[in-house]
Amino acid sequence: MKKLKTIILFLLGAICVETQAQELDVNLQIRPRFEYRNGYKTLLPYGQKGTSQISQRSRLNFDYKQDELKVKLTLQNTRTWGDIVPATPADKNGVAVFEAWAQYNFNEKWSTKLGRQVLSYDNQRILGEQDWGQQAQSHDAATVTFQTENQKLDFGGAYNSTAENVIQTPYTVSNYKAMQFAWYHRKFETLEASLLLLNTGYEYANADAKLLIDYKQTFGPYITFKPGKLDSSFWVYGQTGKSTDQKVSAWNAGANINYAFSEAFKAGLGFEFLSGKNMDDGSTVIKSFNPIFGTNHGFNGFMDYFYVGNHLNNVGLEDAFLKLNYTVNKWQFSLSPHVFLAPAKVVTPLNEELDSYLGTEVDFMATFNFKKDIVLTGGYSQMFGSETLEFIKNGDASHTNNWAWLMISVNPRIFSWKK
Repeated sequence: MKKLKTIILFLLGAICVETQAQELDVNLQIRPRFEYRNGYKTLLPYGQKGTSQISQRSRLNFDYKQDELKVKLTLQNTRTWGDIVPATPADKNGVAVFEAWAQYNFNEKWSTKLGRQVLSYDNQRILGEQDWGQQAQSHDAATVTFQTENQKLDFGGAYNSTAENVIQTPYTVSNYKAMQFAWYHRKFETLEASLLLLNTGYEYANADAKLLIDYKQTFGPYITFKPGKLDSSFWVYGQTGKSTDQKVSAWNAGANINYAFSEAFKAGLGFEFLSGKNMDDGSTVIKSFNPIFGTNHGFNGFMDYFYVGNHLNNVGLEDAFLKLNYTVNKWQFSLSPHVFLAPAKVVTPLNEELDSYLGTEVDFMATFNFKKDIVLTGGYSQMFGSETLEFIKNGDASHTNNWAWLMISVNPRIFSWKK
């Protein structure tokens, strides 16, 4: 303890003798979440019962600024309550580095950021933080930014290895080997438009055990239009290239139109299409769209039946939904029903084509701003699955498939210093 105090005093003393402008903020997040899962992510299998657990994220954030330099370090631990005994000498998951980057501003327009960082753009359909997941998502990457008052351009990339190897070694992590991206954003009076280009390369070994990298491209525009009380967004993404020597040809499109009837009440309609592949299609072409690094929990229902580690290389999805939001005092309420359909043919082993209707999900969520730095959020969702969804998910659609959760987020600033 004495050594720790000595180190801290030394660092503070070193900072104080500098003549440059400096800022340091230290923030803490404690976020436990209770979940009752009774058909979450998939229909409850026959003869099985639901389960409950409490997970928790604990984060410590350090933000430092010194003139043109910005540095961020975020340490986090994710756990399930009870995954270790009370007297354990070590944590199961340990402490991970969620963010560790340095940014240098060359001037008012140009900057660069190096290190482990969050890549989050537009509505986070393709690149997002995935903050719902206790572990969230970040990348080891280098980015360069050009920014003016009405436009912004980000471009960058990453190259990954399993370790500091001295010979060619297979990349065994379930991740891209190489990635490059560019994102351009432009603001107008009531309209904003973006264009995203993403190139992801995944390594694989061919029949001769030779290591190869196939690149898949995801690209498209995202547009928001907000005149007066109307708030709308539209997007179209294409996917091409190759994946493990298979051609890729897929696409995604969506639209949200919301209207503020008053300061308290907002309502909206939306639709999203993600291409899929007919089950009787014998070609090797990948026709199913993959949102890749999107914050997929925020799309296609909160029960995560689609594209949250599942429903990939499948029949795709059509999602028509309604959103109702009401705010009163410290409370916020939302109700969102979804109707799901399969855009590609669902065919049984007996060559019987099933109906395209997959099911209806209803999501309810409430948020209470208890006090500064403390927010309570909870929700209830239920899936009314069809025979077709039962065939795809191999579960019991007649069972009551539901999910409930309660989360407390405590986010205090524990230290702030400026000179």
